[in-house]
Amino acid sequence: MNSLFKRLQFSRELKRLARENIAQGKPLCIMDDIVFKTMLTSDTEDSREALRHLLSACTRREISKVQVTNNDLIPAHLDAKIPRLDVHVTFNDGEAADLEMQINKSGDDLRDRAAFYAAMLQATQSRKGHAYGEIKRVYQIFFLNCVLYPNSGKFPRRYFYMEEQEHDRLTDATEVIFYEMPKLERKVQDIAAGKIKINSLPEDEKWCIYFKYRHEGQTAELVKRLYRTEEGIMLAERAVAGIDRDYLRAVRKMGEIKNRMDHAQMKYDLRQEVREEVRQEIQEKVSREVQKKMLREVRKEMRQEVREEMRQEVRKEMRQENTLEIARKMKNAGRPLSEITEFTGLPVRAIKQL
Repeated sequence: MNSLFKRLQFSRELKRLARENIAQGKPLCIMDDIVFKTMLTSDTEDSREALRHLLSACTRREISKVQVTNNDLIPAHLDAKIPRLDVHVTFNDGEAADLEMQINKSGDDLRDRAAFYAAMLQATQSRKGHAYGEIKRVYQIFFLNCVLYPNSGKFPRRYFYMEEQEHDRLTDATEVIFYEMPKLERKVQDIAAGKIKINSLPEDEKWCIYFKYRHEGQTAELVKRLYRTEEGIMLAERAVAGIDRDYLRAVRKMGEIKNRMDHAQMKYDLRQEVREEVRQEIQEKVSREVQKKMLREVRKEMRQEVREEMRQEVRKEMRQENTLEIARKMKNAGRPLSEITEFTGLPVRAIKQL
């Protein structure tokens, strides 16, 4: 109930900010999850072409056609985790990419999440019956408004499967890319000071500057230079402008989608919770039955041991009685003590007491 209240509160706050943005003429923040998704996944030519240019810049490859696909990655096992991606696309005859916008650090490990998402992108291909050699390359791309690697200024960070010491690649089928956008702050300052020409920047860095600084007033001129000179960013700006014109309607539409997703997630979480409760109940019941069975077995074994001990004791007593009876008869018959001792094994003292 608390999480539902927070989601409703978030939706109301988002609509309030939308009204203020429209009333005050403030530009939208592309790092906002809804804006990022809507800008790149709307059913418009500007949105599709902007996505294609962005993907080409990130992968450093020519992308001819991009298709937005279902953002839910359905696992092979029904009870497994179902990732929900920001922008999931296929391109170049089946290759795939997921583009994620992360405005703040999350409670989970973003590196582990990136590896998991990349693995799931590949796993969805295996469900289609492809042979291993036919599995297409996948890209997991994170745009981060936080720093994961504070001791390094490298931008971006690209990861592959490599050998530990010789660094040869195991495969080219997976690539994980992190764009830590706060690391661009010094470069933006140098551009403003005329120390760096914006045209000299790589395409993906220009996109990241646009994402991070589009909504900030002091960098408005820089952002204008970007979308006036870069075709892909110009298309993205036109797509965002379309959102600006009717942002509330876009928010409501995305909110409806989000509510459906949240409802599905609540059902999934509840299913998992009930499943765990039932599992524990069954486990406890089975445990009690096992304990009872073990106790019965132990008692049975102990009873058998005691019974066998009693048999041994009775046999011993009977042997002793038989020996004493024989010694008594031999003594009554007048046999010498030495002969009785030798025959029965009894001490002389015990024979004399008979």
